[in-house]
Amino acid sequence: QVDRYLYHMRLSDDVLLDVMARFQAEMVKGLGRDTNPTATVKMLPSFVRSLPDGSEKGDFLAVDLGGSQFRAHQVKVFDDGKQSSQLESKFYPTPKEVIQGSGAELFDYVADCLLDFMETKNLKHKKLPLGFTFSFPCKQTKLEEGVLLAWTKHFKVRGVQDTDVVSSLRKALQKHKASFDIDVDVLALVNDTVGTMMTCGYDDQRCEVGLIIGTGTNACYMEEMRHIDLVEGDEGRMCINTEWGAFGDDGALDDLCTEFDRELDLGSLNPGKQLFEKMISSLYLGELVRLILLKMTKEGLLFNGKVSTALLTKGKIEMKHVSAMEKYKEGLSNTKEILTELNLFPSEEDCVAVQHVCTIVSFRSANLCAAALAAILTRLRENKKLLRMRTTVGIDGGLYKTHPQYAKRLHKVVRRLVPTCDVRFLLSASGSGRGAAMVTAVAHRLAAQRQRIDATLAPFLLPLGILREVKDKMRAELEYGLKRETQANATVKMLPTYVCGTPDGTEKGKFLALDLGGTNFRVLLVKIKSGRRRSVQMYNKIFAIPLEIMQGTGEELFDHIVQCIADFLEYMGIKGARLPLGFTFSFPCRQASIDKGTLVGWTKGFKATNCEGEDVVDMLREAIKRRNEFDLDIVAVVNDTVGTMMTCGYEDPNCEIGLIAGTGSNVCYMEDMKNIEIVEGNEGKMCINTEWGAFGDNGCIDNIRTKYDKEVDEGSLNPGKQRYEKMTSGMYLGEIVRQILIDLTKQGLLFRGHISESLRKRGIFETKFLSQIESDRLALLQVRRILQQLGLDSTCDDSIIVKEVCGVVSRRAARLCGAGLAAIVEKKRENRGVERLQITVGVDGTLYKLHPHFSRVLRETVKELAPQCDVTFMLSEDGSGKGAALITAVAKRLHNVGQK
Repeated sequence: QVDRYLYHMRLSDDVLLDVMARFQAEMVKGLGRDTNPTATVKMLPSFVRSLPDGSEKGDFLAVDLGGSQFRAHQVKVFDDGKQSSQLESKFYPTPKEVIQGSGAELFDYVADCLLDFMETKNLKHKKLPLGFTFSFPCKQTKLEEGVLLAWTKHFKVRGVQDTDVVSSLRKALQKHKASFDIDVDVLALVNDTVGTMMTCGYDDQRCEVGLIIGTGTNACYMEEMRHIDLVEGDEGRMCINTEWGAFGDDGALDDLCTEFDRELDLGSLNPGKQLFEKMISSLYLGELVRLILLKMTKEGLLFNGKVSTALLTKGKIEMKHVSAMEKYKEGLSNTKEILTELNLFPSEEDCVAVQHVCTIVSFRSANLCAAALAAILTRLRENKKLLRMRTTVGIDGGLYKTHPQYAKRLHKVVRRLVPTCDVRFLLSASGSGRGAAMVTAVAHRLAAQRQRIDATLAPFLLPLGILREVKDKMRAELEYGLKRETQANATVKMLPTYVCGTPDGTEKGKFLALDLGGTNFRVLLVKIKSGRRRSVQMYNKIFAIPLEIMQGTGEELFDHIVQCIADFLEYMGIKGARLPLGFTFSFPCRQASIDKGTLVGWTKGFKATNCEGEDVVDMLREAIKRRNEFDLDIVAVVNDTVGTMMTCGYEDPNCEIGLIAGTGSNVCYMEDMKNIEIVEGNEGKMCINTEWGAFGDNGCIDNIRTKYDKEVDEGSLNPGKQRYEKMTSGMYLGEIVRQILIDLTKQGLLFRGHISESLRKRGIFETKFLSQIESDRLALLQVRRILQQLGLDSTCDDSIIVKEVCGVVSRRAARLCGAGLAAIVEKKRENRGVERLQITVGVDGTLYKLHPHFSRVLRETVKELAPQCDVTFMLSEDGSGKGAALITAVAKRLHNVGQK
């Protein structure tokens, strides 16, 4: 009979899955900037960005306003390796005149209670951080600020809505500061639900959901920042206080609302508000039971149709009565006793029926709560892109704790609705007190950590003044390298390339190009057509250079190169042709002519013996002779930077600068012959290969080198050499990051203070990982996966710090590179004697091409430091291959012109 009567309160799994889907839609609505104003589930950002990690310690105060009593707490958090804390509390009543009076009276009362508590605990002379648990919907813009949106739970204090409750508390405390010598710093405003999650998170680091089922009901969980439109920034996570009690206020649950729900809502303090809360929280379930029993009695289904005063009195049946009547183990005795006390004089059938009504009402509450919780768990799992997820839900609230069946029902239904989530339910020990202290402790820890991280990274943040100094020093070094009397001691060598022109479009023919500059070696056949059908066709083959050859003898290296050329000529079927050849040799060379290049010194990990001080063209010719299979016309030895400039010059005649920002870092540019004192002649221009990687080898930029730069330099193959390159090129940035990560880990700021074996390995942090980690499209979850591939087990917070370190190091590299380039473009402007220069820079290199921010930061820096130069950046297409062929073609053209 009761089942038939309350048929609409019995919810099938299909209905619950539908409720779950509706709640998921409401969550999305609440998180969106455009949809939030009309959303009922407000999804309020709490500005709690981090869960406890076990390293929190210290003494904290907490005050808790929101339940039937006001509480003050002192929490001691011990850093003893056992993650223990100690809570001492004192309870104060919340008189009706306070909770329905004025705002000033409320906050004065809170301050008085706190003062009394501090006197009791002898805490008056200590400066203590305080967490303020305020269990009402608040809009927060930071952790220590919250504007009250609306009162709930019988509170109706005047003049508080739409004001910041933290500043009201601070004002009240300020009144006491001088007279009672107390100094309290309100660090965090916390919702009791968030406090519950944080308390459980201290005991179980998997806990990322908080749930309250008591007088009120609410849930919070850790959401990805990229999904929270209401807060700036995409990094990391933030706890969202769903305020799910208002779910259904827009009519989304009307089909599930019974006549009793509607009647209860109409008789409440806030009709039309908090409908979901009214269907599931203990504040309303007793009243719901009363309304059902009243109607059944009126219809003659109970108590022989006799309606007692108790049934007519609002609030007469409370949740404690419902819980007691559902203690099945005690049979019907509890039910009979309670109903008799209410002057209802039940028969045995009445007792059975009433007990059944209580069961259906509380079961519906558990079902609805489970459906909304299942929606949150599904969202968490999808955010993490997991097929199966293990997580913990921290729970608090009288209904969950004291009702005999509630917890078991809730667990069972949640597990049925989300079989892909392994959920542990953890009961919170004083979530609103200990939890507020935990939020405060975490905020305290994060503030201290932030200071130390900022101090570590501060030397990498180069202000504009410092960058101008770097530009001026680079300019001075360029001049030293060009002048005859200072060139020998100059660190920026300013090597003449004997490339005296850029392409004019008349180049044509077949050319070979060799490209040696890294761990791979390429041989290319390049066909250049001129005229209207101007084009460049390329065929190439890549050969590896084993480490034992890179670091063996010079003879072995050049024999290996000639072996590769022979394979290519065979492969292309052109072994008999004596083709002109351009040799891209991307190492510092001193040239006496376009086809003579003496190696100044190896870079990029090469260490072949008997090469430095030798002419690399002669070494190549001798290796070809030794093989005695073919002959080649070696026209030009080329640096890859020059090749880059020439490739772009073929497309844009305004291109007179080449920049490489990749494994290495270098620049070349067309200099007026009259400024190049180390080469005879004053007419025309010649391309100068600056070899700027060695800038600073004389100590002129030591003021901006950090201890990490020094560690990277000392551990490199060429200590004390190429210092600027080691701060700006891809080969070293990952290693700088690794050194910083080791330091931060030693300080206990990363990876729980544990330096893993992989982090100790030099070179593990390749620059490609920097590019991946800094990608804007990459969620922190993927950053964590990259770190896991490197053997670094990181938390979400660790991933944010690693991303920040990568960003700081690569930004400094781009800004330093920009400062150097600004010196070059300013020199070009002065050479031309113009007010405003328009010039194109041809660029190549993986750092410039693949890093998500390097190119933008570099361009912005050049614009800032050389405001009178309009610089266009043009990506080079194969500068070292195509460029070498074009240089050879230009050299042939100029040679023919010379002969004529």
